[in-house]
Order: sequence, then C-alpha cells, then structure tokens
Amino acid sequence: MYREKIKELEEWKETADRKPLIIKGARQVGKTWIMKEFGKNNYKNVAYINFDGNDRMARLFEDDFNIDRIIQGLKLESNIDIDAKNTLIIFDEVQEVPKALTSLKYFCENANQYHIIAAGSLLGVALHEGTSFPVGKVDFMHLYPLNFQEFLLAIRRGKVSRNSRGK
Repeated sequence: MYREKIKELEEWKETADRKPLIIKGARQVGKTWIMKEFGKNNYKNVAYINFDGNDRMARLFEDDFNIDRIIQGLKLESNIDIDAKNTLIIFDEVQEVPKALTSLKYFCENANQYHIIAAGSLLGVALHEGTSFPVGKVDFMHLYPLNFQEFLLAIRRGKVSRNSRGK
C-alpha cells in the first residue's frame, strides 16, 4: 500500500533537530500500519511497544523519567537491542500510559538521538489529571484515511495481485 505521509516521515527522520513525533488521527486510519511500515523500510530495527492494557509499561513510566532506565525497559519489552541511530521506537496507543506521553519531553531535551514515534486515538481528549503534555517538545503529523489517489493505487495493486495468483 502507498501512503503519501511516508515522505513526511522520511523527512522527519533526516531532520537535524528532530523531536519525538506524535501521529494523530481517528481510529482505523492506519496509524499503526504507517509507523511499522516506515520503520521496516527505513531502520535496521523497530522497537514496537503497544501500551494498550500493558501493565509492565505503566510501571516502567511510573517512577521517574530516567532515559537510560526507560531505554533498558523498552529493550526488555520489545526484545530489540535499541541503537539510537538504527532503531525506530514506536509507542502505540500511548494515551493508555499518560506518563509515557510526558516522557517525550525528556527524550527531546536529554536524548534527542533516539527516533521515537508515538500514536494513539483520541490523544486530544485522553489526558489524565496530573499529567503534563510535552508542549513544544514534540512534532505532530495528522493522518487521515486514504485519499482518492492512494485508494485507487490500493485497488489497482489488489487487482494485479489477485489476477496474478490465478495464472
């Protein structure tokens, strides 16, 4: 599948003063897919963390925002050796662990060598009392459903693969 937003992600990756990126969008528009696809095609490793119902990750972000400790916990959770230059760290459904969202501020200020993309549905309304949002310390990308051109390309590719299977 082709998504025009991949180009925007590639530009983000190459930005010298890159900040953690938050992908905002409604449910089922492809946030998880685009993060994983971008990671697969642009990094040696992808450390994918899903925060939905993940008590281990809630505990990891409970105490403090010590980046070295957090990275060690993310390595254990994802079973990926996180190398700052060659690993994309994905925080999926980050609204489920609000302190993980807050941690993006500390990644920006103290460890901007890490490439981090976070996503979640309803991020604008999911903040919990006592949790701060990392204003000015993150970049945003809005993801919408496929546009018409992307839709036509997806249909065309689907027909080609279906026809080739029959022959």
